[in-house]
Amino acid sequence: MNPVLSAPPKNGQAPPDLYSPIAWDLEQVEDVLARTLESRYSRVAAVVNHVSNYRGKRLRPALLLLVARACGRLTHEHHVLGAVVEMIHTATLVHDDVLDSATVRRHVPTVNAKWDNQTSVLLGDYLFTHAFHLSATLGDARACKIIGEATNRVCEGELCQGLEQGNLGLGEENYFDMIDGKTAELIACCCRLGALFSGANEGVVESLTTYGRQLGLAFQIADDLLDLEGDENATGKSLGTDLDQLKLTLPLIHLLDQSTEAGKLRLRQLMASSGNHKREKLIPHLVESGSLDYARRRAEDCAGQALAELNCLPPSPCRSLLEVLTRRVVDRNS
Repeated sequence: MNPVLSAPPKNGQAPPDLYSPIAWDLEQVEDVLARTLESRYSRVAAVVNHVSNYRGKRLRPALLLLVARACGRLTHEHHVLGAVVEMIHTATLVHDDVLDSATVRRHVPTVNAKWDNQTSVLLGDYLFTHAFHLSATLGDARACKIIGEATNRVCEGELCQGLEQGNLGLGEENYFDMIDGKTAELIACCCRLGALFSGANEGVVESLTTYGRQLGLAFQIADDLLDLEGDENATGKSLGTDLDQLKLTLPLIHLLDQSTEAGKLRLRQLMASSGNHKREKLIPHLVESGSLDYARRRAEDCAGQALAELNCLPPSPCRSLLEVLTRRVVDRNS
């Protein structure tokens, strides 16, 4: 591996936010992303540059870097891997927007809304292939294997969710299996890579992989809650898309489980009806049944299990930030 990188942020002072200890490292990830995705074709460059507007929390590369720092060693390989996981994540967002017919993400038009579905699908493929090529430049088969396996699992989870579209009898066990694939797997992969390439021992690597998986489950449940009760102005993206596509999420699964047969029939008719009124009409039922609170508790339980896995790390500022980040995942409005 390359020597440990410990240069200060370019401005000489870390920003006063959650990612302060890795601010310079995140800049290096951004530099790798920019260099990797350069295109000599101006129209391709315009589409690629548009998804830079999707830049949000940079949760996945930030987790990878924070885990590496908490394990005691952060190298250039981590910067490259941070760019790889961010490209994979962005590719899934671009494809998701097509599947959901979403028109807004991060307060800007989606690629499918600004261009078309064909451009979106090809851009997602472009990001995937660049990610795999970039990971191969490290010359370490472990990275390629871990990233390849994780991406397969992500795609499998998305495929399962698509195939279950319209299945209003979906059970909680199947829901958790799907979100373990489509969301938690990549977050677990980030934490595994961060620990593994820092030289952590096998036990620590496994504990931090489990941390990432539980965090990912909590994140997705919180995201599903936002899809039902969030504010589009706050989230900056189209909401209610899962409901419109008849993709059952945990609050809705719980609501149907708590309902009488007659109630289930009425709820299914409401969910299957046309129009954009469904979220508003379902909220009273979700509140009365305790389904929103139930989903929040499950998210908090997953976050609690994630926090317990951090005991494998010695106390440090980065471990403390991982703990703060974990709590924020289940208490957010965007």
